[in-house]
Amino acid sequence: MPVEATVLTVEYKLNLLAPGDGERIISRGRVLKPGRTLIIAQSDVYALKRGRETHCATALVTLFTLAGTPDHPGMGKQ
Repeated sequence: MPVEATVLTVEYKLNLLAPGDGERIISRGRVLKPGRTLIIAQSDVYALKRGRETHCATALVTLFTLAGTPDHPGMGKQ
């Protein structure tokens, strides 16, 4: 992602499946479709307790990239 780009959320869906009860929280994310303007990504969250992972949440997000428009004025300038 170029520094001079803005990322906007098109759609965000979050499914809470179980309590995040454990010694550690693990998140595994991946990009499903890295398009030129639309990016679709997924994340799964697990709670680790006594060596066992419990699937706690799943998120699916669609992002829109707006090239040439920085998030903050002055970003991307050297």
